[in-house]
Amino acid sequence: MRASTLLNAVLELLGVRVGKAAVCDAELRLTVSLRRRRLGCPQCSFTTRHRYDTREVDSSWRHLDMGGRVCRILLRRRRLRCPQHGVLAEGVPFARPGSRHTRDFEDLVAWLVTKTDKTTVSDFARVSWRTVGAICERVAADVLDPGRLSGLVDIGVDEISWRKHHRYLTLVSDHDTGTIVWGKPGKDTDTLHAFFDELPDAGASIEAVSMDMGPAYARAVRERAPEAAICFDPFHVVQLATNALETVRRRVWQAARALPDQRIAKTFKGARWALLKNPADLTDTQAETLREMRRTGGILWRAYQLKETLREVFAGDLDAATTGELLDRWCARAQHSRIPEFIKAGRTIRTHRAGIDAALDRGLSNGRHEGLNTKVRLLIRRAYGFHSAQAALALVLLACGPVTLELPYHTGGHPHS
Repeated sequence: MRASTLLNAVLELLGVRVGKAAVCDAELRLTVSLRRRRLGCPQCSFTTRHRYDTREVDSSWRHLDMGGRVCRILLRRRRLRCPQHGVLAEGVPFARPGSRHTRDFEDLVAWLVTKTDKTTVSDFARVSWRTVGAICERVAADVLDPGRLSGLVDIGVDEISWRKHHRYLTLVSDHDTGTIVWGKPGKDTDTLHAFFDELPDAGASIEAVSMDMGPAYARAVRERAPEAAICFDPFHVVQLATNALETVRRRVWQAARALPDQRIAKTFKGARWALLKNPADLTDTQAETLREMRRTGGILWRAYQLKETLREVFAGDLDAATTGELLDRWCARAQHSRIPEFIKAGRTIRTHRAGIDAALDRGLSNGRHEGLNTKVRLLIRRAYGFHSAQAALALVLLACGPVTLELPYHTGGHPHS
């Protein structure tokens, strides 16, 4: 069997035939030709038989390694004149427009980067991390369904930091599917306006939006989807009390540092996780710390009780009416506690009461979105080194979006699947 015949049978690259093969500079280089006669624009669906000219050098694409060697596909491409995009080299069926890698290679890298860290991906694929980011952007643009924003009903909106120095991504999730369907760098009102700009029905189908109690997202929803219910989910309500408790602990710790006995200050500093964790998750040492704090009493113990009481209000085993009644009692208790942080928390809850009631009535929570955020934080930590918000966002959509990535030889249309 001729080498070219064997390579055609093994590779089965879409739309091409292998002409010759050679090993050069430790790389396997395969020269191929297109089976089709018509030239296709890589940017649109325009095709023509008229050739503008032929490039003087071969184009090359990195393919999946063969026998441990880097494999490159070489093709002398023709150029065409597209009425919309002008003169440019013809598109090829085995690679995405503008890419120097085949679809199979990019699909492999995209699958790997959602499973493991950047060093492993870079070493395995023998590409730079910047190249990995560009591959993620191309694959995400290709595999994400453009109709994924149609018919959204209940959505969640939240921001997440993708890099230090206050660099954020705004992410929108679909409560029905539990996936992230949209994202954009930034976390202000204009950022969420961009989401509504892309909705095919201008937000008419959206009935409820869950979010935190920041004003930016709520303002955008009121302006662009005034009929949608704004829901402040219980997670962020309880987070108000948690943050207030941590502020009280730090204030008590700072005061204790001025005392002659520094052991007291160390006790309050080490009590952070004992105070913030749920009682069922405490270690024996943390449980003993809480018992000692209960015996001594004081402002920190009263703050802890307020936090735990609010958490129990939203435990999920009560109906909306009972939860609302208990929430009113908690706000009254907080505002009479003489603890400034909890007085402020009670005032904030009363200000946002309509949104909290809407979340209770609908049973809508950002819990699934927060779970996605946990996964996103892990991805971003593993992908440390992305210098582009678009690359980080593409990775998030590939891993948490409404897509199913598979290895190239596991897909149904692949000849070796």
